[in-house]
Amino acid sequence: MLNPPKLIGHRGVKSLSPENTLSSIALAHKLGLNWVEVDIKISRDLIPFLLHDDTLDRTTTGEGSPTHLDYNEIKKLDAGIVFYKHPTKIYIPTLHEVLIFCEKNNMGLNIELKPNLGFEKKNVIAIAKLLKIFNFTNQYYFSSFDWNSLILMKELLPSAYYGLLMDDFNNNIFLSNALEICKKYNFSCCGFNKKVINTDIINEVNMSGLITTVYSEDNLKLNEANELWSNGVKSIFIDDPSEFKIS
Repeated sequence: MLNPPKLIGHRGVKSLSPENTLSSIALAHKLGLNWVEVDIKISRDLIPFLLHDDTLDRTTTGEGSPTHLDYNEIKKLDAGIVFYKHPTKIYIPTLHEVLIFCEKNNMGLNIELKPNLGFEKKNVIAIAKLLKIFNFTNQYYFSSFDWNSLILMKELLPSAYYGLLMDDFNNNIFLSNALEICKKYNFSCCGFNKKVINTDIINEVNMSGLITTVYSEDNLKLNEANELWSNGVKSIFIDDPSEFKIS
């Protein structure tokens, strides 16, 4: 059974260290977090690596879509310069490197599928291939806003855990749709933006036998987290856990 902790490091601990880097994941571990979330895309040569956005521009010295570059070119980019405001030797790691670190340090992992448009299937296949080769013994689960990617991944890795993500309920996406998908494909959880979550949603998800998780654009405060936990939220994605007592 999927059993994530109350706090999961968001892209490592993205308020304290450059997001989606080994430095950020290592800091999360040092601060006592035993799970982290990372965003995974693929390079032109089909190497799964960490990146949140559709382009390299916001967090690295690169530009444009990563699908135009092989990973050895992506690795040369500075993934710390935007955060620290000066050049660094911090690079974008591969998912394989993250699996090694988490395995060594007994950390759980939430792998969010972040495919570039038109590369959804290739993204899933490349990640599934890696997980089949790498015997990752710690607990992990896949999540995505792209529900089709999760459904395909479920076909390739049927024994893994899965969770739908929802940023809002616009564009004819309703909670009932999500719960139907979860039931049909035996998914384990639903993740919501804090701006759309409420006690009715939490209760309905939990009554369906699913885990409720919450993320936010801004770091959640301790009082906000306590309220969410008391209302039945299982896990919260945190950018900076400094305010929290981590046991």
